[in-house]
Amino acid sequence: MSTDERRQHQRRYLMCRPEHFTVSYTINPWMVPANPTDTAKAVRQWQDLYDTYLALGHEVELIDPIDGLPDMVYTANGGFVIDGVAYGAKFRFQERVPEGPAFMDWFRENGYDVREPVEVNEGEGDFLLVGDTILAGTGFRSTGDSHREVGDVFGREVVSLNLVNPTFYHLDTAIAVLDPVEGIANGGPERANIAYLPDAFDEVSRAILEERYPDAILVSSQDGAVFGLNSASDGRNVIISPRAKGFETQLRERGYNPIAVDLSELLLGGGGIKCCTLELRGATS
Repeated sequence: MSTDERRQHQRRYLMCRPEHFTVSYTINPWMVPANPTDTAKAVRQWQDLYDTYLALGHEVELIDPIDGLPDMVYTANGGFVIDGVAYGAKFRFQERVPEGPAFMDWFRENGYDVREPVEVNEGEGDFLLVGDTILAGTGFRSTGDSHREVGDVFGREVVSLNLVNPTFYHLDTAIAVLDPVEGIANGGPERANIAYLPDAFDEVSRAILEERYPDAILVSSQDGAVFGLNSASDGRNVIISPRAKGFETQLRERGYNPIAVDLSELLLGGGGIKCCTLELRGATS
């Protein structure tokens, strides 16, 4: 399929300017407090991502950053939204726990039907919508019980996947959703599809992915290690790390339009493009 045949779907995103970004604690292997961080650089890089979304015609809403919550920039972890229903996040680590209520307050204030979580889950970091199916990650952050809970909230099929490499501690670091919806593009079929890093999953999960997504792009460990899969796609344009050269080539070969945005400073906190991007599906405000 050529780039011209790929159909762009308009998106609405929630982002948070990293005005208080720093690395002062360790809750994933990327975070080393001894390494200096540059907040101004993080803001500039984040602004490039924000501007890229607007230039592509997408809508971006903003949640106010809160002093003392440096990881709030990673809005994907703040909830999971489908059809105007927002399933709130309940963070595993104490350092991020206050983010959950802050995001749920924003959802309420902006007209979403908020469902407060009972189980530990980290939102779209571990829940990815592919067609009508929710892919749900566990192993490091979100619990397996949250998979049942998210299925109850949205009434959709949930497929559990087990992450085994702590470097890829959220599902959105190991899977990129390339075609989130089923549809028709220029008279031909358009199927929901993904790219993923096989090494991030256990054997059972790899078998599930192979069966369900036989046309998936299999990404190398080299591209995974630079957070190449922590990407955002609108079905045609895929925003990726500039260091994921192999993935960029794979995307072009499949007819996508890769656009490189450097978030190297925010990677010091263990987050990339998708981490900074929460999709608002069925916004009601």
